[in-house]
Amino acid sequence: MMEFIKNLAVVAGKEILKVYDTGDLQVETKVDNSPVTIADKIAHEIICEALEKEYSIPVLSEEGVVDEQERLSWDAFWLVDPLDGTKDFIKKTGMFTVNIALIENKRSTMGAVYAPVGELLYSAEKDKGAYLNNQLIQNTRVNKDKLISANSVFHSTDKMDQFFSNNQIAEVRKIGSSLKFGRFAEGEIDVYPRLAPTCEWDTAAGQIVAEEAGGLVLNLETMQPLTYQKQSLINPHFILTRSDLTWKF
Repeated sequence: MMEFIKNLAVVAGKEILKVYDTGDLQVETKVDNSPVTIADKIAHEIICEALEKEYSIPVLSEEGVVDEQERLSWDAFWLVDPLDGTKDFIKKTGMFTVNIALIENKRSTMGAVYAPVGELLYSAEKDKGAYLNNQLIQNTRVNKDKLISANSVFHSTDKMDQFFSNNQIAEVRKIGSSLKFGRFAEGEIDVYPRLAPTCEWDTAAGQIVAEEAGGLVLNLETMQPLTYQKQSLINPHFILTRSDLTWKF
């Protein structure tokens, strides 16, 4: 199953890259005012069709439609963002990903995050470690005198700036999409506070990668791990961090 979703993420990513290279993105605006491109739709069709053909597990995709009561009744499901970082895709930053996660008992237990630009494939399965292009990775950063944080390219807030000030962050790196979770898993950053809205499909695959690399993804309302299959698909504010670090808000 892990190999299947890794390969599927790469297949979808290669199709996304074809659109990216042509420049014919066919950008539209969804009802929530967020952008969607032809690449989002192509990747959605590829991933959902493959998952539904291979497994008898329901699929929830950002670009799909599922009845709320049906979704809340599922014991397990695939949670998919066919193209995470659509704004990055449109602006040609290269920082966009394909996210595929398995949710069981409201937690992410398996995930693949593929960045087509750079061909970076992050993957993880519960209790089996995190990998980048099939090489085991772990966040082992120890330089607490030079703390490095990720920040969103398009969704930063004043609260995030205050967090950086409160915690004497030495460097802030602008990173798009779920690449933030991958960069954390590699040990390139210490923390990522998300003090602006995200949806469940934005974080699920990245969360299991970060957790298996030694990280924590904590709901700031409860300070417990971020969970899924809520009535609202909007995540609470959260922080991606290591257990040996504490923060001021």
